[in-house]
Amino acid sequence: QVQLVESGGGLVQPGGSLRLSCAASGNISSIYAMGWYRQAPGKQRELVASITSGGSTHYADSVKGRFTISKDIAKNTVYLRMNSLKPEDTAVYYCNANGVRLYGEQVYKRYWGQGTQVTVSS
Repeated sequence: QVQLVESGGGLVQPGGSLRLSCAASGNISSIYAMGWYRQAPGKQRELVASITSGGSTHYADSVKGRFTISKDIAKNTVYLRMNSLKPEDTAVYYCNANGVRLYGEQVYKRYWGQGTQVTVSS
């Protein structure tokens, strides 16, 4: 089984910064991509940023220039550095691992973390 453990959420004032971390553990052979989604109350879950094993990144238009996603392949860990935070960034942030292959298996699966709350408020 695979577990994604997130950390780094919290309360921050507008204009502030936070860094989220997500570590994937388990009998993992490879991961194609990891990313962060968020869901605000009453809204659908949306992709914030993603990064592939090759280093290609994708960002939602709303966070371009403010958020940076990075990874540590050896640790199966992904980070999201969030700068210039705005109240509209308030949401539960979920880590996602896509295209996960386990040792001894031939299928690729998708996993989610439990979510971490980010609140931007003065």
